[in-house]
Amino acid sequence: MSRRPDGSRSGCRRTTSFSTTAWRAIAYWSVEKLVSSPSPVSPLGGHLLGEIFAREIHEQPEALRRLLEHEDDYAALARVIDERAPALIRLVGHGSSDNAATYGVYAFGLLPRLTAVRDSISLSVYYDAALDFSSSVVLALSQSGRTPDVVEYVKRARARGAFTVALTNGSGSELEQAADATLPLAAGPEFAVAATKTYLNQLAAIALLAGGIAGRGPELADGLRATADLLSQSLYPLEAAVRPVATSFAYVGRMYAIGRGLEFATAREVALKLTESCRIAAGPLTATDLAHGPVAALDSLFPVWTIASRDESLPAVIEAATRVRDAGATIVASGSAAGEIDASYTLPVPVAPSPLLAPLLSVVPGQLFAATLAQVKGYDADKPVGLNKVTIAR
Repeated sequence: MSRRPDGSRSGCRRTTSFSTTAWRAIAYWSVEKLVSSPSPVSPLGGHLLGEIFAREIHEQPEALRRLLEHEDDYAALARVIDERAPALIRLVGHGSSDNAATYGVYAFGLLPRLTAVRDSISLSVYYDAALDFSSSVVLALSQSGRTPDVVEYVKRARARGAFTVALTNGSGSELEQAADATLPLAAGPEFAVAATKTYLNQLAAIALLAGGIAGRGPELADGLRATADLLSQSLYPLEAAVRPVATSFAYVGRMYAIGRGLEFATAREVALKLTESCRIAAGPLTATDLAHGPVAALDSLFPVWTIASRDESLPAVIEAATRVRDAGATIVASGSAAGEIDASYTLPVPVAPSPLLAPLLSVVPGQLFAATLAQVKGYDADKPVGLNKVTIAR
């Protein structure tokens, strides 16, 4: 008889099985030598595992303050967009930029009450769909400004009447040349493959632009300054709190990340960080989507990362966490309302100056968790296998 992954043999009768405790014990034994060393070294570059990724997480408060030096540029472009009175805001990007676009749908809908969508790049670039862009504003998000299909989308949208804006960290890029206008992310150089401060600044840029269109630009700018201070104050305590959690998750090979509303962007970003940095099959879900099938996959070896913020979405997240617990899965609760979740591990963050800015704080525990878990597993988060900082793919 062949042995199944859970330790039982095929056939009618189960003869033996591994408990959850046994699997975890094996995982702890496997990583004990690594985590007992204060300086695990990357075999690829001689530096500490994930040290660039970790450093750039800590650079986020200063990156956010640097973006705010361009407050006047954002205010000026917000006035231009407001004067155009667009019927639709189309956001496009890939990876972390696409996750920021998810946030943008809520930011533009809640502040200036504009309809915003994460648009399909393929419709324009591959299928050459004859879409009417004449009443649209396109916000193209790309950290490098060199993503080929995003650049091509902007060219086609502009030719069909859209007002196109590039949000990029790359000066003089192809995207900047293709767009009508460019706003800098001003995150500074980012060397780790996994985006951190560029993602955070994309959220801030979207909030600042949406606030400007709504006539609330100074209010949002002040909120972002306060958010930068909260980040500075909370990063090191969070990092200390995350390490024992990450160590206990050394066995994990799959996870869900659950958020709702504004925090669904955070769920997507945390799942991406876990996938690319820790080689975990991590799937993002809205709190409601969990009940439409995915809950059936949960068991004691399938933990769930939950983002709970103090806004109108909280009851749905609490309900989803109850389903997760009933399925026997381990819950990690993060966010400003993490204490409202009946979780095995709680990683709270400060309450943001505005619910709209909560995702800038709630993403940080996930970033730190991914950085630490990658190290615990012996992976170099600075150089994930098969990935490059600039992705040139169509």
